[in-house]
Parts: sequence; C-alpha cells; structure tokens
Amino acid sequence: MGIYIQGIKPYFKDNNSALYLSDTFEALEHMRPACIDMIFADPPYFLSNDGITCSGGKAVSVNKGDWDKIDTFEEKHRFNRNWIRLCKRALKPNGTIWISGTLHNIYSVGVALEQEGFKIINNITWQKTNPPPNLACRCFTHSTETVLWAQKDDVKARHVFNYALMKELNGGKQMKDVWTGTLTKPIERKYGKHPTQKPLYLLERIILASTHERDVVLDPFCGSSTTGVACKKLNRCYIGIDNHREYMELSKERLIHT
Repeated sequence: MGIYIQGIKPYFKDNNSALYLSDTFEALEHMRPACIDMIFADPPYFLSNDGITCSGGKAVSVNKGDWDKIDTFEEKHRFNRNWIRLCKRALKPNGTIWISGTLHNIYSVGVALEQEGFKIINNITWQKTNPPPNLACRCFTHSTETVLWAQKDDVKARHVFNYALMKELNGGKQMKDVWTGTLTKPIERKYGKHPTQKPLYLLERIILASTHERDVVLDPFCGSSTTGVACKKLNRCYIGIDNHREYMELSKERLIHT
C-alpha cells in the first residue's frame, strides 16, 4: 500500500489497507491529487434531534453523538460542499463517488454535488426489509436510504460500470436502481458496534459495480470500515479516515480478521 496522504502517519497499515485517525478535512487536504479510483462516503446524517427510535424492541434515543448534530441548514450545506470539494480533488478524472444518506441530509448532498462540479449517474434506493418500527405513529415507517452515484462533470470522463457483472448478479436481467436487503447482520458487529454501520452486501455491490481489482477506494467517514472489509474480500486497496479512536480500533480489528 503506497503513501496517499502526506504528513499524517497511518494508525494502521497492511499490504491492502491504511487507516488514518484524523479530522476528515485535514486528511483530505493532505491527500495526493487525482489518486483515488472510487469514494464511498457515509457522512453524518445530522438526525440527532433528541427524538426516539426503536432498537431491539425498546425505545432508544436517536442521538448518535456530537458529530451528528448541527444547528442550521446553512452550516450543514457548507459542511457538505467542503468535504465534497476535497473529495473531487482526490478523485482520478474517471473516478466516481457514492454517498449514502436519508431525508435529513441527502438533498443538501445532491445539490452540493452539482455545485461542486459533479454529474449524478444514479439515485439508488436501498430498501430495508427489517427497518425499526415508527413509534410516534404520525408518519410512514422510514425503510429506505438513498445512495447517490456521481462522476466529475466532464465530457471526457468515462466512469467504470461493470454492467455485465451486475446483470449476471441479477439473474441475467438489467439491475435496477432499487436494492432490497436487510440491515447489518449481528455477525458483522462481532468486533464492536457503530451506530450507522452499513451491511457488507451493500458495499460489496457498490465496489463490484464501479471498480476493478487493485483499484484504490477511499472512505472519508469510515466508521467501522465495512468499506475496507469489502475491499479486502474483493482485492481492492482501501483508505479509511475517521476521527474517533474507538472506531479506528474497531476498523483495525475487522481488517485484521478479514
């Protein structure tokens, strides 16, 4: 694994992976330009509003931590534009970015992508088969997340899309932009829990769809590094950034045991 971030020592590194305990903005500012083939980002959704949700049949707080709180829409949108701008600098000319979100942040993300010179390729709807019930009973149960897939808005850009493989994985039919599956399985939390951990199958599909073997994949809000686990399984290189030591340790354990 080569050096992609200058001046910041990796928290963990092996032949295929590198983890950085750092502020995302600082790490991205020190990243070599045009060195990344694909980015998957699961940024803060900013849904920690002191409400309640259901987990394991019990009412629990929706609050994830201070990193998931923000005061105004203007502040949220500025945050999204800033990290997306830095990600664009890190991407190769033909690279792509995937960003997951809910109604709490995805509309800001979509506008920020266009403002920062990206073209949205697809709007993927991830439908969860086992979402937590809506305890307030004042709206429909929240059972989907959106994943935006985008490339640089350049007529010369030719993004990777492994169409034949996606068709094969979908039983010989064109794969649609609605993907259905379960929430993260308990076995994937063997080494610890992250409040917004994505299921492995979701990242495997994203990586298989838009990269080749040995491509370099960046996750700037890596959390428990599901992206990294998928990369190791699929023979891709991985760079993960997070500013929480406990999540770095969780990521390290998962990568070591993959």
